[in-house]
Amino acid sequence: MTAFSNMLAPLDLGFTTLRNRIVMGSMHTGLEDRFWNYGKLAAYFGERAKGGTALMITGGIAMNRQGWLLPAAGTMNTYGDIINHRRVTSAVHEHDGKILMQVLHAGRYAYHPFSVSSSSVKSPINPFKPKAMSEKLILQTIKDYAHTARLAQLAGYDGIEIMGSEGYLLNQFICSRVNQRTDRWGGSVENRMRLPLEIVKAVREKVGPNFILCYRLSLIDMVPGGNTWEEVVTIAKALEAAGINILNTGIGWHEARVPTIATQVPRAAFRSVTARIKKELKIPVMASNRINTPEMCDDIVASGDADLISMARPLLADPDFVNKAAAGQPEAINTCIACNQGCLDLTFSNQRATCLVNPRAGYETELVYVKARKSKKVAVVGGGMAGLTAATVAADRGHEVTLFEAAADIGGQFNMAAAVPGKEEFQETIRYYRNEVARTGVQVKLNSKVTAEQLAGFDEVVIATGVKPRTPRFPGVDHPKVLNYPQVLRGEAEVGQRVAVIGSGGIGVDMCAYLLEEHNQSVEHWAKYWGVDFEVQENGLKAPERRFAQREITMLQRKPGQKKMGAGPGKTTGWAHKALLGQFGVKMMAEVEYLKVDDLGLHIRVGGTEEHILDVDHVILCAGQESVTDLIPRDAEGKITDRRYHVIGGAKLAGELDARRAIREGAELAASL
Repeated sequence: MTAFSNMLAPLDLGFTTLRNRIVMGSMHTGLEDRFWNYGKLAAYFGERAKGGTALMITGGIAMNRQGWLLPAAGTMNTYGDIINHRRVTSAVHEHDGKILMQVLHAGRYAYHPFSVSSSSVKSPINPFKPKAMSEKLILQTIKDYAHTARLAQLAGYDGIEIMGSEGYLLNQFICSRVNQRTDRWGGSVENRMRLPLEIVKAVREKVGPNFILCYRLSLIDMVPGGNTWEEVVTIAKALEAAGINILNTGIGWHEARVPTIATQVPRAAFRSVTARIKKELKIPVMASNRINTPEMCDDIVASGDADLISMARPLLADPDFVNKAAAGQPEAINTCIACNQGCLDLTFSNQRATCLVNPRAGYETELVYVKARKSKKVAVVGGGMAGLTAATVAADRGHEVTLFEAAADIGGQFNMAAAVPGKEEFQETIRYYRNEVARTGVQVKLNSKVTAEQLAGFDEVVIATGVKPRTPRFPGVDHPKVLNYPQVLRGEAEVGQRVAVIGSGGIGVDMCAYLLEEHNQSVEHWAKYWGVDFEVQENGLKAPERRFAQREITMLQRKPGQKKMGAGPGKTTGWAHKALLGQFGVKMMAEVEYLKVDDLGLHIRVGGTEEHILDVDHVILCAGQESVTDLIPRDAEGKITDRRYHVIGGAKLAGELDARRAIREGAELAASL
């Protein structure tokens, strides 16, 4: 039997066939919103179709102005819109893929003042309060959905996906959390689901039977006022009867207190609810959320838990995911580590989405790797993310590359990140680079502290020596109680029960997780402490069980503003990190001046007045980093004197550890050599 034969099996929809079970789920890239970016969007989807993905779903496209996510967001409501979209569909069809356009009405999630919803109930994550939709506007919106679907059909799309989950408009109608109406569009579940049903019927009538109609339904809302499982089943069956071909599964609202796709969520955590809804329906059902390996995809299909697998971020990370799996080379896949730093963090900051581990994602026409005209001898100093990217891309382009690494293994800071509970996925990136180093023929010299003399014979020298921990200056910083974060994360020191962590950024948060959390949590363990009810007796939530901390931890920062402490660097995940610290009872103190460390503990002054002694066993320094630049030849003004030298990653700028920048700089430099 062929490896991964279940996920690679075709799926017959009657009037058309999907070549395998892998779907690139919808993810907003920012390219959808401006017509001049549709060439880039076409290349983005075309590359993934070429990589073997059976079906792709675009980021959300609005059907009218009220439905915009942002002012002037991507819209499909005139015949003139067809031209640009045909570039996208043609690029996908050229490689025998299929593509759906997601039709999305933001409802109260719209970031503009003319937003509308089922009722005038403001979202906790949006400053704008929506207006309640009138009967006239509801009926017009139904027509707009159908009109947009027809335009999508004319543009060459194989179908559309109607976005009805994650808390957007249709989710706002079907849940009493937002829907407070007393007319025929509110009240009972039969009334609340009327709008999505009428939309499906209108679309089906407009586009005919031979057009894929996928509906994304929230199976587990995880917000107060969300639907019960009985209501979810009622809605799903009604959608099936109304004419959808595929049910895609949405998980949670954007305002839910439970993380649903971040790296600390166990793989395929929600497959059980997908399996439950599949038993209720005859049409194919799609699983989603935190599925990122071919082994997991194949197992879900083989077990009958789902017919299709939706993966957005894993196909950002590696557009050739399917082809590599089909070739029996899963070790060659650049696995999504669910960090959100290159995709969702940028999307929610109104920037173009990309991928931390794949800087070409969203930049396929701009970051291009072509064979070098002349092979050069290239030295790369440093085997962290920046150095590994520079080395492997340069070697793949035809250069003769030698990688020098002072440590006993490659991976740099990622080795420490992978030691943090909830970040075990980071080891996958190191595994990927091991494979790339072997594939591209990079010569690796470990345990090598290279000298300038050794670099003399190279045509190009890439300095990717990374960072070292910054040591604050105060008396007693060399006391035995004081440790730095590498000592702890590398397992070089035993840490006591009472701990002070100096620094409340990403490293400080990771340190707390390392000292408190369990590694490789099971789905059951994770759900218990986050309060997830997979039975969906009410809304998918239950009271989380109390955490019992193994240690007493106090997190400290110099700057004022305790509310910002412990959030970590991620815009879309920082709140979850802060919630975790709260569950474990981590004490946070801001505006702290460090006076000294002695046998009594850490002496501090808070707010410029109060002096305290924290009776702790250890003080762990997570106070930032400094660049390692010893090898860089500079003049008195700090300018590099040897044109062969190029500095990237942490060696160029320490700041907050930024793997996304490091990898991008490595790729861009290697592409230019």
